[in-house]
Amino acid sequence: MDDSKSPHKDAYGLVLEAIDTGIFRPGDRLVESDLAERFGVSRTPIREALQRLETQSLLTRDGRSLIVASLDHNQLAELYAVRSELEGLAARLAARHAAPEEVRVLQGMVRDDRALLDDPQALSRANRRFHKQIHLASHNRYLVQQLDLVHRSMALLATTSLAIEGRGEDALAEHQVIVDAIAAGDGDAADAALRAHISKAFETRLRSDAEAG
Repeated sequence: MDDSKSPHKDAYGLVLEAIDTGIFRPGDRLVESDLAERFGVSRTPIREALQRLETQSLLTRDGRSLIVASLDHNQLAELYAVRSELEGLAARLAARHAAPEEVRVLQGMVRDDRALLDDPQALSRANRRFHKQIHLASHNRYLVQQLDLVHRSMALLATTSLAIEGRGEDALAEHQVIVDAIAAGDGDAADAALRAHISKAFETRLRSDAEAG
């Protein structure tokens, strides 16, 4: 049986990953037939995936077409505010619940990611993995679910703040402070360090947007 058009492929996951990795960027128009051909699935699951992404505000209407959404200043501020609260809580819970093996994985990530400082896109992917590992180390499934939604919306940012000169090195230093606090079991310090990290990332992005504008 030829399953090149198999409905069992996860059309939603395929389109979401393409947005997350920058294949589709804010403002890009998504055409149902083109996506079906690109991903080798039938049009029905693609249609359902696009409807789901629209309800999650990752896609928006432009006339009769769907395009990848973009974030205005207020939406960006709201997103970072929610992210700061949830990520801080994840770090606090990770300090309480992370297994020694999870802490060692986080420490290894910070060490290994230094090799990526000259590759902002690779560093951005590594950054997502680092934050995801903290989410998982919180051992709270409901928090992880909410943070997954937040990080999906982060995919709507056309560029990474880690591409700004000096930001990558600073971010890794901030990661080290976060991991040290988690390793010490200090929930207050882990929460504060992660909130400070998100605040600095937001400030860096605002400064970059202002200079570009």
